[in-house]
Amino acid sequence: MKNLAPRKPPKDERERIVLLGLIELFLEKGVPIGSNTLKENGFQSLSSATLRNYFSKLEEEGYLKQQHSSGGRIPTSLAYQIYAETYLKSPQLEEKKIKQVKKSLSKETREIASYLQHAAETLSEATGCAVFLSSPRFEQDFVMDIKLVSIDSHRCLCILITDFGLVHTETLYTDKRLSNFTIKRLEAFFYWKLKGLDKPVLSLEEEALASRFYGEVMLRHLVGSTHFSLEDITKTGFSKLLAFTDFNDATALAEGLGLFENREALQRLLQECTKKGTLSCWIGGALQGCSAIAIPYHIHHNIVGAIAILGPHRIPYRKLFGILQAASTAISTSLTKTLYKFKISYRQPQSDPMHHLLLEKKND
Repeated sequence: MKNLAPRKPPKDERERIVLLGLIELFLEKGVPIGSNTLKENGFQSLSSATLRNYFSKLEEEGYLKQQHSSGGRIPTSLAYQIYAETYLKSPQLEEKKIKQVKKSLSKETREIASYLQHAAETLSEATGCAVFLSSPRFEQDFVMDIKLVSIDSHRCLCILITDFGLVHTETLYTDKRLSNFTIKRLEAFFYWKLKGLDKPVLSLEEEALASRFYGEVMLRHLVGSTHFSLEDITKTGFSKLLAFTDFNDATALAEGLGLFENREALQRLLQECTKKGTLSCWIGGALQGCSAIAIPYHIHHNIVGAIAILGPHRIPYRKLFGILQAASTAISTSLTKTLYKFKISYRQPQSDPMHHLLLEKKND
């Protein structure tokens, strides 16, 4: 490890350098760091006694903690915040991995939803973290396929697949008993209405039910596509969190997984990132034992969404900063080219007064 203290800077700066060095070593080794260990890894100019004094001071200030009275120190969430803020604008670039990410995300396809899902999967594999991203609503999208699946004797699930690769589901109910045979005939009616194929021969009762179901599904789809107050969210890599030793503790795991399932919390974090307009990092606090890093992406130089990763506190921040920056650039370039090539437009969500009213009542 490169000597981080070749000269004797002011005392406060020396404390900061020691703190950053300890965090760097802890991120690499994953075990509590003692004064002798740190001295052997870049701090030969300082005595073990001097380092222990720094450790004690940093512990009093809330940056370090000990798991055992005779053991080494580990960083707190406050220390990780200092570390992240220090290196936010100086990422570590892993050229091979960044090249792979850019290559995987550099594509133009009309199936925009599928592309964004692919982007999330690619980033999850590259970072080893859970990933979530927000996106605007893309227009010129059409329903391409419809499937009906039986749930029970009175309910069926209608699956709509759009030209952009979006999948919408609606649950439909009837007092009449639905057999698998009836559902197949209803699906044939849907295909006829959607694609103009040969009209199936149905009983009057079946045709009435099919018409009602089809009208219900299409009306819900139309309203949902036209009026929306929040960005669409894509997320993946949930199981990646299980690989981190930090989540061996059941409570820490529950907090991490619970956050990933809290759509409102993810939405607020992504919205905050788009407002800042730059790479951002959140550690601890409302995130409990988790860290999140997010970066906005653009279409025609306009910020339209953000992509974020979620993991424990002990993650390689500087390398992840570099990967996220590369991913944002590749996604922005690909989406801009795609919308131009296929003449696709997009809409940002409109503020819904009723949604805000409900949130205010919930918070009272």
